[in-house]
Amino acid sequence: MIRQAVKSDLPNILDIYNDAILNTTAVYTYNPQTLESREAWFENKLKNNEPIFVYVERDEAVAFATYGSFRDWPAYQYSIEHSIYVSKHHRGKGIASKLLLEIIHHAQKSGYKTLVAGIDATNDYSIYLHKKFNFTHSGTIQQVGYKFDKWLDLAFYQLDLNNFDK
Repeated sequence: MIRQAVKSDLPNILDIYNDAILNTTAVYTYNPQTLESREAWFENKLKNNEPIFVYVERDEAVAFATYGSFRDWPAYQYSIEHSIYVSKHHRGKGIASKLLLEIIHHAQKSGYKTLVAGIDATNDYSIYLHKKFNFTHSGTIQQVGYKFDKWLDLAFYQLDLNNFDK
């Protein structure tokens, strides 16, 4: 089941996000977040009317997805960037696909034009997922990040929300 996140989901969201920080290149940062920082993030998302969706199994959030401004300048007001994170214990079940579709439909209803994904270039699963939903590769910034003692390339994919029909 997919629903809007509530404050009581934050410990699970924190665990999922911190696992991504510590064990993957899905997030180009090093230090785990605190519950207080996730609470501030949650409040900021609410204030900015930016959704946070959770995928729930047995009353527990096992994945989450959100979007926010691509850039804060006025000319970018119709473009957003999204993120999807799935608990390591629930990957490979199609949850990311369901959350991505939810993000796409919500963004369309909200009047956005372009949905952007910044994906580590070695994240084959995420690239496959986005191509499956007709995202197009817009370019790769090489050696833009450094994590786990290696340089990382960041690939950008985009979807024209006006032409998406699924």
